[in-house]
Amino acid sequence: MSIPGAQQFNSQRIAILGLGVSGGAALSALGQHTSAILGVWDSSAKAIEQVDSTILDCAISDAEPTKLIASLLAWQPDLVIIAPGFPQTGIEWQELRKTQIPVWSEIELAWHLRAQDDDGHFAPWLCVTGTNGKTTTVDMLQAMLRASGKRALAVGNVGTAAVTAVSDLSDQAPEVFVCELSSFQLAATYSMEPTASIVLNIADDHLEWHGNRTEYARAKANIYERTHRACIFPVGDSNVQAMVDNADVVEGARAIGLSLGIPSPGELGLVDDVVVDRAFVRQMYSQAEELFTLADVAHLAPPSYDLPVHIVKDAIAAAALARAIDTPSSAIAAGLREFHADRHRIEFVAEHGGVTYIDDSKATNAHAAQASLLVQKPANTVWIVGGLSKGAQFDTLVERVADRLAGVVVIGLDQRPWRSALSALKAPVTYIDEQSQNPMREAVTQAAELAQPGNTVLLAPASASQDQFTNYGERGAIFADMVRELIVTGGEK
Repeated sequence: MSIPGAQQFNSQRIAILGLGVSGGAALSALGQHTSAILGVWDSSAKAIEQVDSTILDCAISDAEPTKLIASLLAWQPDLVIIAPGFPQTGIEWQELRKTQIPVWSEIELAWHLRAQDDDGHFAPWLCVTGTNGKTTTVDMLQAMLRASGKRALAVGNVGTAAVTAVSDLSDQAPEVFVCELSSFQLAATYSMEPTASIVLNIADDHLEWHGNRTEYARAKANIYERTHRACIFPVGDSNVQAMVDNADVVEGARAIGLSLGIPSPGELGLVDDVVVDRAFVRQMYSQAEELFTLADVAHLAPPSYDLPVHIVKDAIAAAALARAIDTPSSAIAAGLREFHADRHRIEFVAEHGGVTYIDDSKATNAHAAQASLLVQKPANTVWIVGGLSKGAQFDTLVERVADRLAGVVVIGLDQRPWRSALSALKAPVTYIDEQSQNPMREAVTQAAELAQPGNTVLLAPASASQDQFTNYGERGAIFADMVRELIVTGGEK
């Protein structure tokens, strides 16, 4: 095993801006595999102190963004590796754009530091992005590939940092990389060449980071550039299909459609309860191959729920990516049967007094929350929402799910978008004090008071969590704890 791209960085002055997971991984990989001259910049002095100073030429912390980026530019780097925590609308990007210095994501760096085997082969990258469903699709795909006997690893926005994984020189290095990529990462990725790629869906999200929906969509569309074999897209989504149509791909790459109906040639789709492939078979005009049945994913539905449509869509997407590298159908079905969903994704918590409590804290945007609500019965759900809106408005979401609601409880430090969106809702709405010391306890208590036997209390916030919680996992865990506390103390329901 070797890393042929490592030599290009020797004697280069490389600045790493931000020492989170991606920045730390970039520093480690560059220190291990190159002779680059390295410097690090972070707003946290603690983060700087934890770095091995022996491999650094420069290490600076400053809580003032203007001073931080000024000191970085004064070091005169040849290349900047920027962490996703720095938005395109921020002073750091603004100042870097004024220079001719290349600005890369950790994903771009990872592409250049890929290891090749002794025969000169690189492990393929199967790349996934979208507003909703990325992690589920990636984890399903990893399960399918492992069921086929491949050493597959999920990297990027989930699991191991990409640059760490792809530069592995051991004899047990992964044979396939399943890459979950955020718009933050894709915005500064320029030369990656996926074997197959997909945008699962696109809806307004992270607008405060990108500045507007055009920049957000442009970053997502970047995943299709230079794809080698398959640009996969949901049939009927004109926005995503336009991304495929406009992509500059490697000659021979095909557009592969995904459908919930009977597939046309060049598509995967659903015939009764069977998902079939009419894209990667030899005779697509006359043949179809069975990949899996809905029974293979039935265990992913929460108790008493019908199988959510978005789970079926994610499974078909994962299957298409697997087929792009000739994964047998038997492994696809086996992988799905062994797969179990990520925590905090439509996760059953408890049933108490005839009320079901569901944790979908991972629904951090409107698109995800809508998918979760539309599988509910009419007028049956008490919905806990709120958090960091990321620049989104929720009027359209509320309009689409209003008939499912028996009540709404709003948390979060900035509830203005919700007050506007919920102003005409007929169902009762309760707003938790923005200064509450335990907003989730109060939310669960209020939701229990609104709920009637047969109802569902659903945490699907449609917002990020970091205004009142560390992350969506902590938010979901506290929700579950508060539900259990309610049961133990004999709450309203």
